[in-house]
Amino acid sequence: MQSAPGGSARLQAAPAARAREGGRDLGHAPARRRSGGGKGRARRDRILSRGAARAAVRAAQRLGERVVFTNGCFDLLHVGHVRSLEQAKGLGDRLVVAVNRDASARRLAKGPGRPIVGERQRAELIAALACVDWVVLFGEDTPLALIRSLRPDVLAKGGDWKLGEIVGGEDVLGWGGRVERLRVVPGIRSTILVERARRS
Repeated sequence: MQSAPGGSARLQAAPAARAREGGRDLGHAPARRRSGGGKGRARRDRILSRGAARAAVRAAQRLGERVVFTNGCFDLLHVGHVRSLEQAKGLGDRLVVAVNRDASARRLAKGPGRPIVGERQRAELIAALACVDWVVLFGEDTPLALIRSLRPDVLAKGGDWKLGEIVGGEDVLGWGGRVERLRVVPGIRSTILVERARRS
């Protein structure tokens, strides 16, 4: 996922309730004790099936939390990815990240031998980031079906996408949500890093 200079561009702002029911806050729920798994296992538990992700999003929204959605291949995780995801999380209370499966990433013509990192490892790396709440793998060419299933409050995408080209943007605006573009870290892309490594 990449972003564009100039900061965040907003198509439409819609107020979202921030109330908590009965004082309960999903973001501050006590961690469950696990035997043998530790924190690493808890991070991997953030990788959800489509149905489990939908249930998690609905539960958060019932508590008045704003859910942000973004997506990408995230092959060779780098600082541009991390900063974009941190910015996306700042747009709401919960961040769900959709990650392209290997076959989907290959169809995007990222280059020979891509993706370099397999889908499960890419998903696990994203799930390990503190700013990410949930990760969902998807195999389609675009995340449109997943966006329509999850119905996020905010759709965030890298600024190398024009606002009118962001997949799912019209749908999110249609149910009262927002579409946001994220800032760019110039010169930092997975493709550039791969080409640089191959030349060295």
